[in-house]
Amino acid sequence: MITDLTGISFGTYLTIILGLGILAQWAAWRFKLPSILLLLAFGFGAQLLFSISINDFLTEELGNTLLLPVVGLSVALILFEGGLTLKFSELKESGAPVLRLCTIAVLISFVLTTAIGIYIFEWNWRVAAILGSILVVTGPTVIAPLIRHIKPSKKIGSIVKWEGIVVDPIGAIMAVLIFQAAIAGDWDSARSAVFISLAKTILVGIVFALILAKAIEFALKKHYIPDFLHSVFIISVIAVAFSASNAIVAESGLLTVTVMGIALANQKAVSVKHILEFKEHLRVLIISLLFLVLSGRVNTETLTSETLTQGLILLALLILVVRPISIFGANLFSKKTTFKEQIFLAALAPRGIVAAAVTSIFALELTHAAQEGSIPHEIAQQAENLVLLVFIVIVGTVAFYGLLAAPLANKLGLASKNPRGVLFAGANTWTRLIAKALHDDGHDVLMLDTNYSNVAAASMAGIPAKRANILSEYVEEELDLTGIGQLVAATNNDEVNSLAAKEFTHIFGSAEIWQVAPLDDNAHHTNAVAAHQRGRIMFTGRPNRKKLERLVLQGAIIKKTNISEQYSYQDFTEGNPDAIILFIASEDKDLRPASEDLKKVNAGNSIYALVTPDSPEPIPKKITAPDLSKV
Repeated sequence: MITDLTGISFGTYLTIILGLGILAQWAAWRFKLPSILLLLAFGFGAQLLFSISINDFLTEELGNTLLLPVVGLSVALILFEGGLTLKFSELKESGAPVLRLCTIAVLISFVLTTAIGIYIFEWNWRVAAILGSILVVTGPTVIAPLIRHIKPSKKIGSIVKWEGIVVDPIGAIMAVLIFQAAIAGDWDSARSAVFISLAKTILVGIVFALILAKAIEFALKKHYIPDFLHSVFIISVIAVAFSASNAIVAESGLLTVTVMGIALANQKAVSVKHILEFKEHLRVLIISLLFLVLSGRVNTETLTSETLTQGLILLALLILVVRPISIFGANLFSKKTTFKEQIFLAALAPRGIVAAAVTSIFALELTHAAQEGSIPHEIAQQAENLVLLVFIVIVGTVAFYGLLAAPLANKLGLASKNPRGVLFAGANTWTRLIAKALHDDGHDVLMLDTNYSNVAAASMAGIPAKRANILSEYVEEELDLTGIGQLVAATNNDEVNSLAAKEFTHIFGSAEIWQVAPLDDNAHHTNAVAAHQRGRIMFTGRPNRKKLERLVLQGAIIKKTNISEQYSYQDFTEGNPDAIILFIASEDKDLRPASEDLKKVNAGNSIYALVTPDSPEPIPKKITAPDLSKV
């Protein structure tokens, strides 16, 4: 132990946890690592190195009565946000695989995991079956950050996303049904309890969710809720829906909020995009806090060698046996997924917060039932080890899949290692000239335009192009942007360019949103569009689209020049004073538009510039002619 911070206040503890959580998220972004991996490491590190844990401020009873409901509500918010990202349009290509993964694969995983508990660890069937049902889940708390890190193809990304969100309530409901059967006594009573509980769960979870979603849609459509209350109104409805559902049928709340999110995402009456963006920010905060708090709550001192051994064996069997058999068994005789896609799916099943929260709840339920005599007393000891076992699985699967998934996806060709391709909004003459040069040089490009002639001209030039409005739902929801990592807004309408820049910020990030200088660039601030409503202005000298179009019509061409120690960027600009630097590419194909205030390009990079035909060929200044007098 390095430092003892046990004397700190609860407010200081929360401040430290919040700071560590955001630091972990930043470090994950900076070093391109799975954020969940760092969050778990920071959580365990805070406990081991500084002796700070939520347990220092909560008694065991208070932790179970206060912390677990807070965790449950947090998970509900995350699942609702995940539901908001699920569009039925994605199921055109991935519907059949998603259905198989959420039914056949879940059943296979449940049976195999339960069998491991019964026949290898010799647990009571009740404990083994409950653990088997809990471990079928993956969850958006771990899947969403991994998808963001891996950047898989659209099809495989939607399959993984749908599975991760939909199986969470399925696993929780299965655990409830099995618990009902476990304490029912005889088979007839168990069958009756399971049937009634399942019917009530479906009725409450789906019908209640659809009614609430329709009520929210109606309230937003009629403007009964002011804009500034939209997000907090939705949060309050989620809390009410989650708590009310759980009060009627245990653990049905997760199903309710998930279905409610899906229903709102697929209605057309009102836009919920602004709510989704707020929830995305909230999700990052919740995940950061939850993983640090829950991982810090695990008491490693109670971890016996027997429990550790069981946990590692269970982890190995889940990764090497259960998941592969579940995936390949579920997709047997199916032609909707390729063999490579099945390999990737078999290597991606991390467990997250839902597994931890549900396990904590049912470990308590099993202990109470054993104390009341409803089930054998031997179950109490087995139930106490469930939480530690599941945390071993969480840490192990997050570490294994987090480190393996991205390299495997790249190896299988299902993701771009570093997506730096360019999405061009606008396929007019000058953008086609630039896109052609980049595409011929091996860079990923995609052009969008509503003008058929422009799209046809791009296609005939061999440039990938589609006829679509950059602001349409089709582009964001259905278009496969694999390999694309940045936007160049260059249509003939400056307002459309500004709107596109705002719309795609949450997809690519503001650093990767570029816009050609608008025609009102030098206009008075009363007439010009505000700077914060635009993307980053690209190309040296801030040329607007009319100037670029005019230069191309006058015969300007794209010239690629390699910058070296012998021929620097300054040498190029001095030899080509009128050239407009358009793009910069590194040796490893890292492509980016040139910023308006570009001052330096390092040796080893290449520049794409728009030059006039009479521009002299670049001659390296530092290379001198040989002295022929000595020959």
